[in-house]
Amino acid sequence: MKKLLTLLLLSLFISQTYAQQTNTKDSLTIRSIYDTALLHGKSYDWLDHLSNEIGGRLSGSLEAEQAVKYTEAELKKLGLDKVWLQPVMVPKWTRGVKEYAYIETAPGLSTTTDVCALGGSVPTPALGLKAEVIEVQGLEDLKNYGKEQIEGKIVFYNRPMQANLINTFEAYGGCVDQRYAGAMEAAKYGAVGVVVRSMNLRQDDLPHAGSMSYGDTPAKDRIPACAISTNGADYLSRALKIKPDLKFYFKQNCKTFDDVQSHNVIGEITGTQYPNKYIVVGGHLDSWDLGDGSHDDGAGCVQSMEVLRLFKEINYKPKHSIRVVLFMNEENGLRGGKKYAEQAKLKNEQHIFALESDAGGFTPRGFSFDTDAENFKQIESWKPLFEPYLIHSFVKGGSGADIGPLKDDKIVLAGLRPDSQRYFDHHHAANDTFDAINKRELDLGGATMASLVYLIDKYGTTTEMTDVKN
Repeated sequence: MKKLLTLLLLSLFISQTYAQQTNTKDSLTIRSIYDTALLHGKSYDWLDHLSNEIGGRLSGSLEAEQAVKYTEAELKKLGLDKVWLQPVMVPKWTRGVKEYAYIETAPGLSTTTDVCALGGSVPTPALGLKAEVIEVQGLEDLKNYGKEQIEGKIVFYNRPMQANLINTFEAYGGCVDQRYAGAMEAAKYGAVGVVVRSMNLRQDDLPHAGSMSYGDTPAKDRIPACAISTNGADYLSRALKIKPDLKFYFKQNCKTFDDVQSHNVIGEITGTQYPNKYIVVGGHLDSWDLGDGSHDDGAGCVQSMEVLRLFKEINYKPKHSIRVVLFMNEENGLRGGKKYAEQAKLKNEQHIFALESDAGGFTPRGFSFDTDAENFKQIESWKPLFEPYLIHSFVKGGSGADIGPLKDDKIVLAGLRPDSQRYFDHHHAANDTFDAINKRELDLGGATMASLVYLIDKYGTTTEMTDVKN
């Protein structure tokens, strides 16, 4: 009995010692990742070029193709094992001449206001569109007015983002349906146009773009849709209370063309032990055209590129093959994410983990995970390794739009979660520009992503380990 107890104690001691040594080694590797990123990071320089030399990268545009060529060339400079372009057909929609709008409270008495066409909208008639306005607080409010009150009018969706929600993405999710489906639903009641309050928690004069859909609405019944700034929305709402029969005028010149070919940009470090098992890090290379797409999602792209660069820099040789994927067309179609998943399935590629950065280049706070309880438990056990870098939020639920199509019952999906309080000040607006980027915050995001990828690569996922045992 005494001998058995001694053996058990010895086994426990050896196990604890090994765990401590492993933990120390992981801590040192992660320290090296952060040191390299903060002292010799490349993300900021890459983003400077994407933002200031290329600019907004709407799918199908010349700028989007310039971004493809630039990032492909930069990945080749890193000395990766493979770099290639994956063809994908994408929609081509152009804004045309800048939009114009005014609020007319009496003949000859009007106030101009700031609007922008929503992505995918049809144009107004050549001379613009002017009609009376009916204000609603969301899609569900349409039925309260009915066709009798809505027909022939412009529907003004004025539900704001809920300011008392700490998670601003939750606030965004609570009202973005009026932007995406507003025109489709209003057309059913005979509306002639749609004006949508910008998805923005701040009061300013900047309208925010974003995608919208007509669903199966026949082409002849599609109505133009624009976003109005938060200041403009508040002014219009106040004016309607005083003058319910005022008229709103807007003119937009957007146009939809046939699909064109573009590309996902992919780079790979081939795994030393499991070359046919893949870990993906990525962001979307396209952006809206009002700003230069620095936060959405130039930041996510360069942070993902930085993950592979950091591994090369510290001479870390991953067990699994690690890919960076810069997806095309997340903003108005998700064609790049769907194409990558489609090709992965056709090739029977086994993806064990995918991480996306598409929430801005602000200070990283942690990650969200779309996975089962066992995988999440393992990942949570690594939290102490991140605490020195103030990374503390590990939550279940959500990952990223581009990696979503990879979802199956084996892969672990994750999203980088930066501080979100300022994100929607810039999201899809003209002030999503390079001057809003903080280099240190951007570099911390890339290092945080690389650290998680390192741990996943070293220890695998619990799903993967179960498959190996079986």
